[in-house]
Amino acid sequence: METYQTVGRQSETEIVIKKSRFIGRAARVSTEEEAAAFLEAIRRKHWDAAHNCYAYTIGPHSEIQRSSDDGEPAGTAGRPILEVLHHMNLRDTLVVVTRYFGGVLLGAGGLARAYGHAASEAVRAAGILRRRPHVRVRIRLPYPAFGKLEHHLAQRGWPREEPVFAEDVRLTVYVPRGREHECQSAAADATAGQVDIRFEEEVWLDEVDGTARVPSSLSEDFSGSNSPEG
Repeated sequence: METYQTVGRQSETEIVIKKSRFIGRAARVSTEEEAAAFLEAIRRKHWDAAHNCYAYTIGPHSEIQRSSDDGEPAGTAGRPILEVLHHMNLRDTLVVVTRYFGGVLLGAGGLARAYGHAASEAVRAAGILRRRPHVRVRIRLPYPAFGKLEHHLAQRGWPREEPVFAEDVRLTVYVPRGREHECQSAAADATAGQVDIRFEEEVWLDEVDGTARVPSSLSEDFSGSNSPEG
Protein backbone atom coordinates (compact mmCIF):
# COMPACT_ATOMS: atom_id res chain seq x y z
CA MET A 1 0.00 0.00 0.00
CA GLU A 2 1.50 3.33 -1.11
CA THR A 3 -1.10 5.59 0.55
CA TYR A 4 -4.22 5.51 2.63
CA GLN A 5 -6.82 8.04 3.71
CA THR A 6 -7.92 9.28 7.11
CA VAL A 7 -9.96 12.17 8.50
CA GLY A 8 -8.31 15.54 8.75
CA ARG A 9 -9.82 16.70 12.03
CA GLN A 10 -12.48 15.93 14.62
CA SER A 11 -16.04 16.80 13.61
CA GLU A 12 -19.56 16.93 14.98
CA THR A 13 -22.75 17.00 12.90
CA GLU A 14 -26.43 16.46 13.55
CA ILE A 15 -29.36 15.32 11.45
CA VAL A 16 -33.01 14.73 12.42
CA ILE A 17 -34.96 11.86 10.89
CA LYS A 18 -38.56 11.30 11.94
CA LYS A 19 -37.99 13.17 15.20
CA SER A 20 -34.90 11.15 16.16
CA ARG A 21 -31.67 13.13 16.53
CA PHE A 22 -28.54 11.52 15.12
CA ILE A 23 -25.33 13.22 16.28
CA GLY A 24 -22.33 12.07 14.28
CA ARG A 25 -18.71 12.49 15.27
CA ALA A 26 -15.57 11.51 13.39
CA ALA A 27 -12.08 11.47 14.86
CA ARG A 28 -8.67 10.13 14.04
CA VAL A 29 -7.42 7.34 16.30
CA SER A 30 -4.24 5.31 15.96
CA THR A 31 -4.80 2.75 18.74
CA GLU A 32 -7.72 0.93 20.32
CA GLU A 33 -6.90 2.73 23.57
CA GLU A 34 -7.47 6.08 21.86
CA ALA A 35 -10.74 4.80 20.41
CA ALA A 36 -11.89 3.54 23.82
CA ALA A 37 -11.07 6.88 25.46
CA PHE A 38 -13.00 8.82 22.82
CA LEU A 39 -16.00 6.49 23.13
CA GLU A 40 -16.01 6.80 26.91
CA ALA A 41 -16.05 10.59 26.65
CA ILE A 42 -19.02 10.43 24.28
CA ARG A 43 -20.89 8.06 26.60
CA ARG A 44 -20.34 10.39 29.54
CA LYS A 45 -21.47 13.40 27.55
CA HIS A 46 -24.54 11.63 26.14
CA TRP A 47 -25.39 9.39 29.08
CA ASP A 48 -29.10 10.04 28.44
CA ALA A 49 -29.03 9.03 24.74
CA ALA A 50 -30.81 5.91 23.53
CA HIS A 51 -27.72 4.62 21.69
CA ASN A 52 -24.07 5.47 21.04
CA CYS A 53 -23.21 3.32 18.03
CA TYR A 54 -19.79 3.29 16.43
CA ALA A 55 -17.25 1.75 14.10
CA TYR A 56 -13.53 2.21 13.66
CA THR A 57 -10.70 0.90 11.56
CA ILE A 58 -7.06 1.17 12.64
CA GLY A 59 -3.82 0.53 10.77
CA PRO A 60 -2.66 1.15 7.18
CA HIS A 61 -4.23 -2.17 6.16
CA SER A 62 -7.26 -1.97 8.48
CA GLU A 63 -5.61 -4.51 10.75
CA ILE A 64 -8.14 -3.67 13.49
CA GLN A 65 -11.84 -3.20 12.81
CA ARG A 66 -14.63 -2.92 15.35
CA SER A 67 -18.27 -1.88 15.31
CA SER A 68 -21.19 -1.82 17.73
CA ASP A 69 -24.96 -1.50 17.39
CA ASP A 70 -25.20 -0.54 21.09
CA GLY A 71 -28.68 -1.98 21.50
CA GLU A 72 -30.08 -1.23 18.06
CA PRO A 73 -31.26 -4.27 16.06
CA ALA A 74 -28.29 -6.32 14.87
CA GLY A 75 -26.64 -4.95 11.75
CA THR A 76 -28.60 -1.69 11.62
CA ALA A 77 -26.04 0.72 13.09
CA GLY A 78 -22.44 -0.41 13.57
CA ARG A 79 -22.25 -2.19 10.23
CA PRO A 80 -23.58 0.73 8.16
CA ILE A 81 -21.08 3.04 9.89
CA LEU A 82 -18.25 0.62 9.16
CA GLU A 83 -19.37 0.37 5.54
CA VAL A 84 -19.00 4.15 5.22
CA LEU A 85 -15.40 3.87 6.44
CA HIS A 86 -14.72 1.10 3.93
CA HIS A 87 -16.44 2.92 1.07
CA MET A 88 -14.34 6.05 1.71
CA ASN A 89 -11.18 3.96 2.14
CA LEU A 90 -10.53 5.40 5.59
CA ARG A 91 -8.02 4.13 8.14
CA ASP A 92 -7.19 5.28 11.67
CA THR A 93 -10.73 6.63 11.86
CA LEU A 94 -13.51 6.35 14.44
CA VAL A 95 -17.11 7.41 13.82
CA VAL A 96 -19.66 7.52 16.63
CA VAL A 97 -23.34 8.18 16.00
CA THR A 98 -25.43 9.10 19.05
CA ARG A 99 -29.19 8.68 18.75
CA TYR A 100 -31.86 10.40 20.76
CA PHE A 101 -35.05 8.46 20.02
CA GLY A 102 -37.90 10.63 18.81
CA GLY A 103 -40.73 8.18 19.32
CA VAL A 104 -41.13 7.05 15.70
CA LEU A 105 -39.82 3.61 14.71
CA LEU A 106 -37.69 3.62 11.57
CA GLY A 107 -37.53 -0.10 10.79
CA ALA A 108 -34.34 -2.00 10.04
CA GLY A 109 -33.82 -0.45 6.62
CA GLY A 110 -34.57 3.05 7.86
CA LEU A 111 -32.15 2.67 10.76
CA ALA A 112 -29.34 1.46 8.50
CA ARG A 113 -29.85 4.38 6.13
CA ALA A 114 -30.02 6.87 9.01
CA TYR A 115 -26.81 5.66 10.65
CA GLY A 116 -25.02 5.50 7.32
CA HIS A 117 -26.15 9.03 6.46
CA ALA A 118 -25.08 10.38 9.86
CA ALA A 119 -21.67 8.71 9.52
CA SER A 120 -21.16 10.10 6.01
CA GLU A 121 -22.01 13.62 7.18
CA ALA A 122 -19.54 13.35 10.07
CA VAL A 123 -16.76 12.22 7.74
CA ARG A 124 -17.47 14.95 5.22
CA ALA A 125 -17.35 17.56 7.98
CA ALA A 126 -14.01 16.17 9.21
CA GLY A 127 -12.44 16.30 5.76
CA ILE A 128 -10.26 13.61 4.22
CA LEU A 129 -6.53 13.68 3.74
CA ARG A 130 -4.03 11.22 2.36
CA ARG A 131 -1.10 9.64 4.19
CA ARG A 132 2.07 8.34 2.56
CA PRO A 133 4.96 6.27 3.98
CA HIS A 134 8.31 8.07 4.36
CA VAL A 135 11.70 7.03 5.68
CA ARG A 136 13.37 9.30 8.22
CA VAL A 137 16.91 10.08 7.06
CA ARG A 138 19.62 11.62 9.25
CA ILE A 139 22.38 13.47 7.38
CA ARG A 140 25.59 15.08 8.65
CA LEU A 141 27.69 17.08 6.18
CA PRO A 142 30.34 19.80 6.04
CA TYR A 143 29.22 23.45 5.97
CA PRO A 144 30.49 24.13 2.40
CA ALA A 145 28.21 21.41 1.01
CA PHE A 146 25.07 22.54 2.81
CA GLY A 147 23.82 25.01 0.18
CA LYS A 148 24.06 22.53 -2.68
CA LEU A 149 22.30 19.74 -0.78
CA GLU A 150 19.64 22.16 0.43
CA HIS A 151 18.97 23.04 -3.22
CA HIS A 152 18.64 19.36 -4.17
CA LEU A 153 16.17 18.74 -1.34
CA ALA A 154 14.12 21.84 -2.12
CA GLN A 155 13.75 20.72 -5.75
CA ARG A 156 12.29 17.42 -4.61
CA GLY A 157 9.97 18.97 -2.05
CA TRP A 158 10.74 16.42 0.65
CA PRO A 159 9.67 17.54 4.12
CA ARG A 160 12.46 18.18 6.58
CA GLU A 161 13.08 19.57 10.00
CA GLU A 162 15.05 22.72 10.76
CA PRO A 163 18.78 22.09 10.27
CA VAL A 164 21.04 21.94 13.31
CA PHE A 165 24.28 23.90 12.99
CA ALA A 166 27.02 22.52 15.21
CA GLU A 167 30.55 21.43 14.32
CA ASP A 168 28.90 20.33 11.08
CA VAL A 169 25.39 20.60 9.58
CA ARG A 170 22.81 18.05 10.64
CA LEU A 171 19.66 17.49 8.63
CA THR A 172 16.60 15.32 9.20
CA VAL A 173 14.76 14.60 5.96
CA TYR A 174 11.65 12.49 5.30
CA VAL A 175 12.04 10.67 2.00
CA PRO A 176 9.09 8.93 0.29
CA ARG A 177 9.48 5.18 0.59
CA GLY A 178 11.20 3.76 -2.47
CA ARG A 179 13.25 6.91 -3.15
CA GLU A 180 16.00 6.31 -0.61
CA HIS A 181 18.54 5.72 -3.39
CA GLU A 182 17.74 9.17 -4.81
CA CYS A 183 18.48 10.76 -1.44
CA GLN A 184 21.73 8.82 -1.13
CA SER A 185 22.81 9.94 -4.59
CA ALA A 186 21.89 13.61 -3.99
CA ALA A 187 23.79 13.69 -0.70
CA ALA A 188 26.88 12.07 -2.20
CA ASP A 189 26.84 14.43 -5.18
CA ALA A 190 26.45 17.54 -3.04
CA THR A 191 29.27 16.59 -0.68
CA ALA A 192 31.67 14.73 -2.99
CA GLY A 193 31.07 11.74 -0.78
CA GLN A 194 31.90 13.56 2.47
CA VAL A 195 28.60 12.75 4.14
CA ASP A 196 27.32 10.65 7.01
CA ILE A 197 23.83 9.40 6.12
CA ARG A 198 21.60 7.04 8.05
CA PHE A 199 18.20 5.65 7.07
CA GLU A 200 15.96 5.13 10.07
CA GLU A 201 12.38 4.04 10.68
CA GLU A 202 9.40 4.36 8.36
CA VAL A 203 6.71 6.88 9.31
CA TRP A 204 3.40 7.85 7.75
CA LEU A 205 3.01 11.55 6.98
CA ASP A 206 -0.12 13.56 6.18
CA GLU A 207 -0.32 15.21 2.79
CA VAL A 208 -1.91 18.65 2.54
CA ASP A 209 -2.52 19.89 -1.00
CA GLY A 210 -0.20 17.14 -2.24
CA THR A 211 2.67 18.12 0.08
CA ALA A 212 3.71 15.98 3.02
CA ARG A 213 4.13 17.67 6.38
CA VAL A 214 6.04 16.67 9.49
CA PRO A 215 4.02 16.85 12.73
CA SER A 216 5.82 18.31 15.72
CA SER A 217 5.49 14.98 17.54
CA LEU A 218 8.03 13.46 15.13
CA SER A 219 10.62 16.18 15.43
CA GLU A 220 13.59 15.29 17.61
CA ASP A 221 16.74 17.08 18.68
CA PHE A 222 19.49 15.79 16.37
CA SER A 223 22.00 16.25 19.16
CA GLY A 224 20.15 13.75 21.38
CA SER A 225 20.62 10.04 21.91
CA ASN A 226 19.16 9.18 18.50
CA SER A 227 21.81 11.11 16.55
CA PRO A 228 24.58 9.30 14.68
CA GLU A 229 27.82 8.70 16.52
CA GLY A 230 31.03 10.52 15.69
